[in-house]
Amino acid sequence: MKRSLILIMMLVMTPFLCLADSMKNVAITAIVEHPSLDQIRDGVKDELTASGFKLNEDLNVQYRSAQGSSATAAQIARQFVAAKPDVIVAIATPSAQATVAATKQIPVVFAGITDPVAAKLIKNWQPSHTNVTGVSDYQEIGPQIEFMKKVVPNVKSVGYIYSPSEINSTIVLKNLQNELNLQNISLVAVPAQRTADISTAANTLKGKVDLIYTTTDNNVVSAYESLVKFANENKIPLLASFPDAIERGAVAAYGMSYYDVGRQSGKLVVRVLNGEEPGNIKPEIGQALRLVVNTDAAKKQGIVLSPEVIKSAYKVVGQP
Repeated sequence: MKRSLILIMMLVMTPFLCLADSMKNVAITAIVEHPSLDQIRDGVKDELTASGFKLNEDLNVQYRSAQGSSATAAQIARQFVAAKPDVIVAIATPSAQATVAATKQIPVVFAGITDPVAAKLIKNWQPSHTNVTGVSDYQEIGPQIEFMKKVVPNVKSVGYIYSPSEINSTIVLKNLQNELNLQNISLVAVPAQRTADISTAANTLKGKVDLIYTTTDNNVVSAYESLVKFANENKIPLLASFPDAIERGAVAAYGMSYYDVGRQSGKLVVRVLNGEEPGNIKPEIGQALRLVVNTDAAKKQGIVLSPEVIKSAYKVVGQP
């Protein structure tokens, strides 16, 4: 065990080897590994190969996860900058903020950032004229609330667990509060600073909410199975803004495919590798929202999905 820990520390702490000059070099960093962020990474790589690049022949791709640590994210950013790749792809807000803080020269393509303006990655949604561009996973809250009402028609209260340190989650919280107030639906928001706090936070929602709404807060997604367990035991429908949650036990999800976000981000990376300045490329928002439902999860969480919801779903998981 001690030897394993030493090896892990060496991987995190040792500066990266110099990148080969004969190849295009792309460095990818993410704040943590979980299905949604992993799909962004895979989408970027697949788009690169689909565009004609051959991995390990004319393209070198390095990947590092910060394992949920902002300090490690900053260190990875500095190491990548020292290696001088052609592009750095930064997945999720903490990693993007660390990377943008570390370099003003190397092109940075952010991916899966809910509000890059609030995160101070860009000043507005126009070309930045800096070294930064990227793809946001921003979703309007109004359609999300309509989605909640379709799945749970008599919803009067919504539970939301979030990490106070993640600006993407606090932005969603603010928007939820404003929109739900207009519709006379109460919001019970519970902070959970660490992944280990998710179960405790969920327990405070017992008997207080008609559903739990989840977004891609990295702490919540990393501990999603514990949240599913709570929802199953207490018969509280678990809804999500990201389709990956369905396979992990959510009743329904309405959102964009994070693999598609990765492919979309990969297109921007290709443009930079082909010579475009990132500051001349307008930041984008992910496309194609889809409804996905899990009928098995619905039974476990004490809800019957209406025929209209099932019929309108892009994908149905589970038995009818």
